[in-house]
Amino acid sequence: MGHYEHSTTLRCDADALFNFLADAGNLPEYFDAMTSAEKTGQDEVRVVAEVEGQRREGRAWLQTDPQARSMRWSSEGPNDYHGELQVNHAGDGQAKVTVSLRTERADGPGIRAGLEQTLANIKRLVEGRSTQPAG
Repeated sequence: MGHYEHSTTLRCDADALFNFLADAGNLPEYFDAMTSAEKTGQDEVRVVAEVEGQRREGRAWLQTDPQARSMRWSSEGPNDYHGELQVNHAGDGQAKVTVSLRTERADGPGIRAGLEQTLANIKRLVEGRSTQPAG
């Protein structure tokens, strides 16, 4: 199983950032490849994504812990895909976002690029400018 993790630091309040990121309706605004997300139950979300040029629809599970500013998710399918997003105070009006994924999928470079783009999207949304993913 592959494990991937990337982080970025932003100029914003950690609690406000987590509240935005943890709203299931906001997931497509920053998660690379996700085109829609609709909460259908307490922890269940119906998602649509464009993956490798193909539209994929399915159920995902999203659990949030506002106290810890943490969210965890998993999705149905053969790849045993699950991940976590953590927001921490980084001092001086900054927040650090860390996204980690575990999956059976073997496309390491593609997964890393997706994580980097997701963090770049968050940074662009929060700070209002485009950024280059870390390499």
